[in-house]
Amino acid sequence: MSSLKFLCEKYFGTNNFYNILKVKPNASEKVIKRAYHKLSLLVHPDRVEQAQKEVATEKFKVLGKIHSILQDGEKRRFYDEYGELDEFMDLTYNWLGYWLSMFKKIDIGDVKKYEREYLGSETERRDIKRAYEISRGNMDTILEMVPFSNCDSEPRITRIVRRMVENGEVEWYKAFFNESKSKKAKRRKRWEQEQRETESISMKEIEEEMDRNMRLRARKFEKLFADIRKKYCSRKRNKCILHGTIQKMARKKR
Repeated sequence: MSSLKFLCEKYFGTNNFYNILKVKPNASEKVIKRAYHKLSLLVHPDRVEQAQKEVATEKFKVLGKIHSILQDGEKRRFYDEYGELDEFMDLTYNWLGYWLSMFKKIDIGDVKKYEREYLGSETERRDIKRAYEISRGNMDTILEMVPFSNCDSEPRITRIVRRMVENGEVEWYKAFFNESKSKKAKRRKRWEQEQRETESISMKEIEEEMDRNMRLRARKFEKLFADIRKKYCSRKRNKCILHGTIQKMARKKR
């Protein structure tokens, strides 16, 4: 399994790009872009709590790689046929810069608006179900995977999962329904500590910090962008890379 496929499995529970974006394989470029924007907004590293930042950053990078493949006609056709494309990807690429080049600046108001639309939606329900199944009922993992969730969300998530179990949609997991009180208390203590650390920060300060982080990262990777363009935007070089990759795939099929 390629490194990208492995990361897809690890962070999204599937290595199928279309399933991750929740679009059909024949989806248009516009539909794919909209799906990427919606999903990447949920895991943007500057818009999650500190405890989720590391995982969110990795998810964000994986989504950027997926979109960069599916929005390119040649790469997408190759992926659809062979399901492999890591030769085209640079693991040091600035995926935040890539994201910023695709969409307008997002502020706290945009995030809050999407949060209101997301909570209680069918999308949230599907995300809870997927997180419950992948984690086999581990609430710590569920709260990491489900956007906008925290310790205050636990009773509501429990009710949703309980109905799923009663309807026969998911299995009953002891880790979820018989979780020890000490584990719950430890999780809440950790979350409340994080809340206290961020209480003094105003929304304006958060927006300013987000904007500052984006600009700093963009400047840091400016030279890298030029190198990547030289490396990947030459038609002759891309042709050679693609030809070598096809030969490799052909050898695998023998």
